[in-house]
Amino acid sequence: MSEAEPGSANSAETATKAPQLSRELTEFLVELSVAMHKHAIYPAGHPLLRQSVDAVHHSLLALLQDRPALSIGVARRQLIIEGVATGAVHPLLGELAGKLHRHHIGAVKFLRGLSRDELSEALGTVGVEPQMGERPLGLQPELLETLWTNVKLFPLLYDRLELLDDEEEPATGGRAAGAQDGIAAQLWVGLARAAIAADQGPDRDTPMDPENVASAIDEHDREPAYDQAIVGYLLQIAHEVRHDDTPVAASAGLKRRISKLVGALKPDTLRRLLEMGGDGMQRRKFVLDAAQGMSVDAVVELVQAAATAEGQTISHSLVRMLTKLASHASADVSLRSQAADGAFREHVERLVGSWSLDDPNPLAYSAALEQMSRNGADGSTQHGEWRFPCEPSRVIAMALEIGVEGESVTRAVRTSIEAESFSELLDLLDAAPTHREATVKYLWKHIAAADPLSALLASPRLDHTLIRRVVARTGASAAHALLCALDVSPEGARRERLIGYLSSLGEDVAPEVAARLSQASPSLARDLMAALARLAPRTLPMEARAFLTHADPALRREAAKLLLAYEETRESAMLVAVRDDDERVMYAGLLAAQERCSSLTASTIRQRMERGEITDSASLVAAVRAIGNRTDDLTLDWLLRRTLVSGGLLRRPRLAATTPDLLATLSVLAARWADDARAGPVLELARKSPSPTVRAAVQVGGRPTMDRERKP
Repeated sequence: MSEAEPGSANSAETATKAPQLSRELTEFLVELSVAMHKHAIYPAGHPLLRQSVDAVHHSLLALLQDRPALSIGVARRQLIIEGVATGAVHPLLGELAGKLHRHHIGAVKFLRGLSRDELSEALGTVGVEPQMGERPLGLQPELLETLWTNVKLFPLLYDRLELLDDEEEPATGGRAAGAQDGIAAQLWVGLARAAIAADQGPDRDTPMDPENVASAIDEHDREPAYDQAIVGYLLQIAHEVRHDDTPVAASAGLKRRISKLVGALKPDTLRRLLEMGGDGMQRRKFVLDAAQGMSVDAVVELVQAAATAEGQTISHSLVRMLTKLASHASADVSLRSQAADGAFREHVERLVGSWSLDDPNPLAYSAALEQMSRNGADGSTQHGEWRFPCEPSRVIAMALEIGVEGESVTRAVRTSIEAESFSELLDLLDAAPTHREATVKYLWKHIAAADPLSALLASPRLDHTLIRRVVARTGASAAHALLCALDVSPEGARRERLIGYLSSLGEDVAPEVAARLSQASPSLARDLMAALARLAPRTLPMEARAFLTHADPALRREAAKLLLAYEETRESAMLVAVRDDDERVMYAGLLAAQERCSSLTASTIRQRMERGEITDSASLVAAVRAIGNRTDDLTLDWLLRRTLVSGGLLRRPRLAATTPDLLATLSVLAARWADDARAGPVLELARKSPSPTVRAAVQVGGRPTMDRERKP
């Protein structure tokens, strides 16, 4: 942090501008507020409710694509999401914060995998205001733990707090003072609830002094939603103590309590809270507000913690100077101490407002100066390792230009990977001259030895551009790193992308994929089985056969799809699939039977249909078409029995009720038995039917189709 000259007023004003939420997060919060409002005024099942739930669910799916969860902290008038507080004057977001606060909810957390039905139920429950005589949701923690799986509500259970310190005097000043007293008390109550209730539950004997609140924050296990709520109250309190002009005791008590709280927090905890999701503008605004309202000792603590979170450095001399000035400011109540107090706060404000101007040089020039200061011009060693006098990328570019190899080049490759300039290295290799292919292969050999793909796959946020380039270049050798990453990857978009990379490697990696099946969890084994189906190896992996009878129906379904694609296992897999109790496994077998169906398989399907074990319309149609592949008399008699019923005054046979499987049966008869006298009466009834759907079913078939299907 620069200590030369404090910044101008313009820089301070820039630092105090409110940070902005991203467009995606803002739209999501607005849609969430609108959906909750609609659930409060419209009855269940109303079309507007379905539209609002769809909008919120769509936004959530997009936001959770790159996040395992999304946490929202709830303050009295604001929401805090990813370290940024919403504007207190925003009508929709203020209404949403107020509704959640009235439910005594301190934070909301949405997890990846949230279904639309679960979201709809949560909106319907939280969107309705608590009625008179009913307990808010936050006062029923046991109920909240059992409501939903992927929507977590964090209650504020502490319901008996002392609003004011014992030593505070009663507020005076009429209505304005009373209102201010209420604001100060509510803010402290909210912060204490968020800090203590999450860990200790509704313990009515816990002292509510600032030291206990600070201890609860220090000892918490750092749930993101918890930090969101704490940061939200700190932002509101800092704003309140700065912009409070009413000389009432409650505001003084709030300043005293929050100052004690900041002083009691551990430095690491204070720094973590001040990181605020990486939003430097939000952080500087908070420190500037605190500098005008909190005690001078607390301000010194905040400045040091904020500087660490900002990545700035404050010299020990400057800290000593600020501490000395703070001691003069807090010594007594004389005019001298008041002047010192004002000077201290002014210097802190100017310092924080200008510390982003620490380096006026261009970034490239600063980087060059930094490297020159660290690397010796003569290629000396540092900590026993060779340091290059020029950039590794320049060494590699020269190697590709003149076609040289050696220790210096390999060290440059390793340094580029470790310095996170891997993308630049790949660009150099892609742009290499065609006559330097030998040098490119040499470099790729050493890149593969460094295994950069494992490091890329272990990153919390995948760089898909780099991963795609490395996988495309390394080919089948990338399978091991991808499989290791899949072992620790949860279900979701991340795993789907990894499976996609694995499937692009070709059938050579099929044995390695199949070898992982026995050790994988059921969900991962299902995805690996799907990857094997996409790889389509010429020889079926033996490991896949055992999963056709696995306890997990989803895994059986993937195994059936894979085994049905190979001639040596097609017939046995088809027979097992059509006997399966899971409709989707059975449907996979029925689809395969439509192409070629043995007599045993056809008999099994007929028996299941006659026992009423096949009920789904799509499965019934597939079953009829599978049996219709058989051209024997038994099949014809069975099909005719399914089409006719007797009834009416003259007891004449007539067509059965029009269903999808009846239409499929008529289509099969018209296609395969149009010239058979036994099928003639049924087809004639269908052609004369008043239903256009029935008439169309028998017109689809006919002699050309029949002849075409009877060809060997």
